[in-house]
Amino acid sequence: MSIRLHRNLLATLFLCAFTSGASAAPPEQTSPDGLQLTPSKNVEMLYTRTGASLAGYKQVAMLDCYVAFRKNWQRDQNDAAIRVTAADMDRIKTKLAEEFRKVFVGALTKAGYSMTDKGGDDVLILRPAIIDLDVTAPDNMSAGMNRTFSTSAGSMTLFLELLDGATGQIIARAADRRNASDMGVMMWQNSVTNRAEADRQLQKWADLLVKALGNAHAATGSAPPAAAPAAR
Repeated sequence: MSIRLHRNLLATLFLCAFTSGASAAPPEQTSPDGLQLTPSKNVEMLYTRTGASLAGYKQVAMLDCYVAFRKNWQRDQNDAAIRVTAADMDRIKTKLAEEFRKVFVGALTKAGYSMTDKGGDDVLILRPAIIDLDVTAPDNMSAGMNRTFSTSAGSMTLFLELLDGATGQIIARAADRRNASDMGVMMWQNSVTNRAEADRQLQKWADLLVKALGNAHAATGSAPPAAAPAAR
């Protein structure tokens, strides 16, 4: 039976509160839905369900990535004389969500996982969100020779929930904030440089997920999916 790959707003709101609380006070050892805080060297915050394993999954279903800017981002940009409209913001959010899917699908299929839109015992569902998106120098595609310079492209926070494809139960939740590389000198930032930096950060997150799946298979001795053959 096909699973409904729609945006779960309640879950997204929970994720936002989850991060806000984490910045103000130590995180709770147990989340409201029964996940346990788990030490991680790779992400800022990780919750996992006791007894759950990623070893049994061979297919992946992915919801559309929810994207939200940091609070007052548009106002701050306009105060700096960079005219940003609601349409500009929608375009940036759409492009980033598309890049998220492209990068994660590429990493997962390269590792041998097949993508699906159906649930099942061997299906892992990804529910991603990027919030607090801060694009330092947005390219609003306006006419003219205006150029914006900055030492960094900005920052963003990833929330990723992993759900079991048979039961819909959340088995893990990760939160991680990444800052773009700081070049140390002022550089011209535009849609091309912003996209390249976003892809670098997204690739790091995708590689961490693939590594976690591989480690789970190795820990249980189960066979991982066959990796795609290298291109000649």
